[in-house]
Amino acid sequence: MRTHDRLRIAIQKSGRLSDPARDLLARAGLSFRESRDRLFCYGESLPIDLLLVRDDDIPGLIAEGTCDLGVVGQNVLEEQALERLEDGRGEAFRAIRELGFGRCRLSVAVPNDWDWPGPARLEGLRIATSYPQLLARWLRGQGVAAKPVVLSGSVEIAPRLGKAEAICDLVSTGATLLANQLKETATVFESQAVLVAPSTPFGDARADLAAMLLRRLDGVLSVRASKLVLFQARRDAVPGLLQLLPDAEPPTVMAIEGQDNQVALQALCRSAMTWQRLEDMKRAGASGLLVLPVEQMLA
Repeated sequence: MRTHDRLRIAIQKSGRLSDPARDLLARAGLSFRESRDRLFCYGESLPIDLLLVRDDDIPGLIAEGTCDLGVVGQNVLEEQALERLEDGRGEAFRAIRELGFGRCRLSVAVPNDWDWPGPARLEGLRIATSYPQLLARWLRGQGVAAKPVVLSGSVEIAPRLGKAEAICDLVSTGATLLANQLKETATVFESQAVLVAPSTPFGDARADLAAMLLRRLDGVLSVRASKLVLFQARRDAVPGLLQLLPDAEPPTVMAIEGQDNQVALQALCRSAMTWQRLEDMKRAGASGLLVLPVEQMLA
């Protein structure tokens, strides 16, 4: 019987989401001691533990209450949500944060020598995929009657094996399609890693733990591309300089002792500070420009 004074998070044991998920949790101040079987990690800094599992298992583990939160691709989450809906099982989990890594897309691809006038080209054809629910929903939206052929792996070789005429598979760089003489034609679903929680809120100590974790994750996510910009300028140049920082928080403006018309400013910018932006600011009257990384922030 589980106690409910610790929070349990499921992440991918191995794969493209595993290392980024661990890094995100570490940046949020979590540290773990890994078990010998490398399937369970005991939280040392906070009462928050990790389960290391297959990504396809994470939504089900949350639905049954084995785990409290999970990091999984939106493609996996939405596919299983649609499957539950079709089976009449109802909603059991929901995405509560987009995490910004593991970006990919579920796309339709066809042989290179095909013409592609549009989705109608798929009418009556077989499409190999590991995501039949997402594909079926997209086909309905396009008004196309095609047959999804479910394969658990090696989807890209289905046309060469004669199992299907086209495929619907995850694409990140497109190199796998290129190697199999296929071309991407239509995007079915855009995906990234998300933090998943049960549809029903926690009613015990896990609620406070989850709220604290979310505050920390929000802080980590908000500073990923953020930079602290420090500079000096004449007072009359400040309005023009702020127009060059539309993504900045309201800046701190400080008088400089002995220089009545000169001020020092610091601004938190949410996007990259390129050399071109710095040169534009220099021309607009900024001097002593300094750009610092932001390691941690808690609102």
